[in-house]
Amino acid sequence: MKLYTLTAHEAGGLLRKKEITSVELTRSVLDRINEVEDKVGGYITILEDEAIKMAKEADERLQKGENVHDLTGIPLAVKDNICTKDIKTTCASKMLENFIPPYDAAVSKKLKEEGVVYVGKANMDEFAMGSTTEHSYFKKTINPYGENRVPGGSSGGSAAIIAADEAIAALGSDTGGSIRQPAALCGVVGLKPTYGLVSRFGLVAFASSLDQIGPITKDVTDCAILLNSIVFHDKMDSTSLKVEKPDYKEALIDDVKNLKIGVPKEYFGEGISGEVKEGLYKAIEKFKEMGAQVGECSLPRTDYALSAYYIISSAEASSNLARYDGIRYGYRAKEYTDLNDLYSKTRSEGFGAEVKRRIMLGTYALSSGYYDAYYKKAQQVRTLIKEDFDKAFEKFDVLITPTSPTTAWKIGEKTLSPTEMYLADICTVSINIAGLPAISIPCGYSSENLPIGMQIIGKPFGESTILRAAYAFEKSFKNNLIKPNL
Repeated sequence: MKLYTLTAHEAGGLLRKKEITSVELTRSVLDRINEVEDKVGGYITILEDEAIKMAKEADERLQKGENVHDLTGIPLAVKDNICTKDIKTTCASKMLENFIPPYDAAVSKKLKEEGVVYVGKANMDEFAMGSTTEHSYFKKTINPYGENRVPGGSSGGSAAIIAADEAIAALGSDTGGSIRQPAALCGVVGLKPTYGLVSRFGLVAFASSLDQIGPITKDVTDCAILLNSIVFHDKMDSTSLKVEKPDYKEALIDDVKNLKIGVPKEYFGEGISGEVKEGLYKAIEKFKEMGAQVGECSLPRTDYALSAYYIISSAEASSNLARYDGIRYGYRAKEYTDLNDLYSKTRSEGFGAEVKRRIMLGTYALSSGYYDAYYKKAQQVRTLIKEDFDKAFEKFDVLITPTSPTTAWKIGEKTLSPTEMYLADICTVSINIAGLPAISIPCGYSSENLPIGMQIIGKPFGESTILRAAYAFEKSFKNNLIKPNL
C-alpha cells in the first residue's frame, strides 16, 4: 500500500493505532510530489524540511496520546492566498512574489494547533481571479486527467494536488466557484461553506462579500473532517458568525429516503454540454432509486447572476487591491519619477493582465455617474437571486445542478476570450451571491474519461444536509471512480 493514496480518515486511523507514523506518511507524500510534480505543477512552494519537522512534532503527540485530533499528522496543501506565518504567501502574483506573512490566517493557526503537517502552498490564478489556473505568475497547473487540460480555478493547484495524491487533503478559497469548479474538473470533492461560517482573517481578499475558505478532499468523509476543524467563531473577522456547530461527521449517513431534491431547469439549458447533462441525469436517477423525492424547480433570475457577480466581485477587487501601491509591502517598481509614477509603474508591472482587467472593470462600475447604473443595480439583482433560492428551499431540502457546464477544456482554449472564460462560472456564481453552501462531487466521466462534477446546494448553514446527500451518492458511485493515469 502506498501511503500517499490514503484518505485523511484512513491515514488518521492508522496513525492513531500507531501502525504508521506521520513522518512515514509525510515522506510518502513528499516522494510522490518529487515523482509527479513536474507533470502537474500544483505547488508554488514545497515545504520539505518544515513538513518533516511538523510530522515529528505530530508523532510525539500521537505517541503520548495527548491533544490528538482527526487531522493530527495529516499532510495538507494550502492555497497560496491563505497566510502562513514565516512561509511565503504569494497569491500567485509578482506583486507578492517575496511576501512572508508575520502571522497565520485563522484557519492556518487552528490547523497547526491540531497538529496538521503543511507540505506546501498550492498554485492558483493570480489573486484568485480566474477559472483555469492559467493566470498564475509562476506556472500553469495541469489537470492530472489530461496532460493538455486545465484543472479549473482559481484553486486549480489544490484540486490537482489532491487528484494526483500530492497531499492527503487541501484548503482552497471560493469567490464564485473557485473550490467547486476545479474539484469538478479534477474529479475530487470540494465544498464552499455558508458565507461567514469560516473565518476570512488572513485570507488575502479578492471580493470580501463573496470569499470563503473551504476543503478540497479525496472523499466526502474527509470533507466533513476538515470542515469540523475550520468552522469556528473568530473575533478577528467581523463577518464570522456565532452559530452552534454540529459534528459534520454525524451527517455521513448512507440514507436519503424522503430527502426532497430540487432540479433547477435553468441549469440544464443552453451552454451545458450533452455529456455533462447525461452524467447529471444518471445521478438524479440514482437518487430516486435511493428513495429521494426529486422534482423540477425554477431559479428564474439565474440569467442575471453572471453579470451581477462580475460587477460586484470586480468592484470589491478594485477596492481591495488598492493597497498594493509599492509603498508598504510587495513589489515596487525600480525606476520612477514621482509618487504617481511609482503607483502607476508598480501596479502595471506587478499585476497580471486578468487582475488589471478586473480592477479596471470594478473601478469603472464604482465611478461617479456609473455607480447606480452598475454596482447598485448588481446589488439589487443579488437580493432577487437570494429570493429565488429562498423560494426554492421552501419546497426542497437541497438543489442539484452541474458544477461546470463542460468537462476540462484544453490549455489555452479560452484565454483569448475573457467572456467565454467567465461563462465557465455560470453554474457556481449564484451560490456565492446568495451566500449559500454547496459541494461538488464526481458523478460520472466523459467519453474521454474526464470527470463530471455534480453540485449539491443547501440552505444557509445546511452543510450537514449536503454532506449527507453527497455521502450517500458517493457510496453508490465509488466503484465507478476512475483515477488519473500519472
